[in-house]
Amino acid sequence: MVWVSTAMTCHSETHVTGRPDFRYIYVDLHVHTVLSACAEVEMIPPLIVAQAKKLGLGCIAITDHNSAENVQAVFDAGKAVDLVVLPGMEVQTREEVHLVCLFDTVDQDIAWQEKVYAHLPPLPNRPETFGAQFVVDADGEFVRENERLLLTSVDWSVDQVVAEVRALNGLCFPAHVDRPSFSLLANLGFVPPELGFEAVELSHWLSPEQACERFPQLSGYTLLVDGDAHRLAEMQRRTMVKVRELNVAELRLAFKGQDGRRVIV
Repeated sequence: MVWVSTAMTCHSETHVTGRPDFRYIYVDLHVHTVLSACAEVEMIPPLIVAQAKKLGLGCIAITDHNSAENVQAVFDAGKAVDLVVLPGMEVQTREEVHLVCLFDTVDQDIAWQEKVYAHLPPLPNRPETFGAQFVVDADGEFVRENERLLLTSVDWSVDQVVAEVRALNGLCFPAHVDRPSFSLLANLGFVPPELGFEAVELSHWLSPEQACERFPQLSGYTLLVDGDAHRLAEMQRRTMVKVRELNVAELRLAFKGQDGRRVIV
């Protein structure tokens, strides 16, 4: 379904009591920072949140590769301009499938990070090959360089990552499934129904209609379009959610299309 709106960040539906009920909010749930070795140096907190506001986004999720060390900085920068920042991570499983993992709090995300770090190979990053991995503050100032190799796979399978995220009350969905690498369809060939994914992400190159025509196995799934942004120009205002507030529980209901919540692309 394609839905077009002139709304900017959000629009509220209000009952006769005057209490705000549902809001329509543009989201981009897959954004990287300079902690991701493949991201451009412009992906620092103040520029990310400024771009989000310019696009009319009400919420972004920070999803660096196998780490959450810049989440607090972007969260703080977003708070200053009334932008909701969801803590997250993009995890690479042992099948080389990328999964987006989202949480309600930075503390949950850091707890998840510790689990992920324990399942990464103990190898150093090679900046000359993969790129530098910068930890920064809310102003984008350099704090330190993360010397752990993050552009690699954990030793967990897809189903193990999904189970671990849910055990921490997080939300998990497969990233950019239409891509020819690091995607569920490319590496497994299908979406395992037993994993119970509430939604599946597309890259911004395809519309949901094009994706379902090319990949019939996606029919019946809620489809998201995110930026997977590694540079500011890649951030997207393509997906809107109808929710009462922005948290994992509400997103899960929207992904399922339950209780009046939904996803609109």
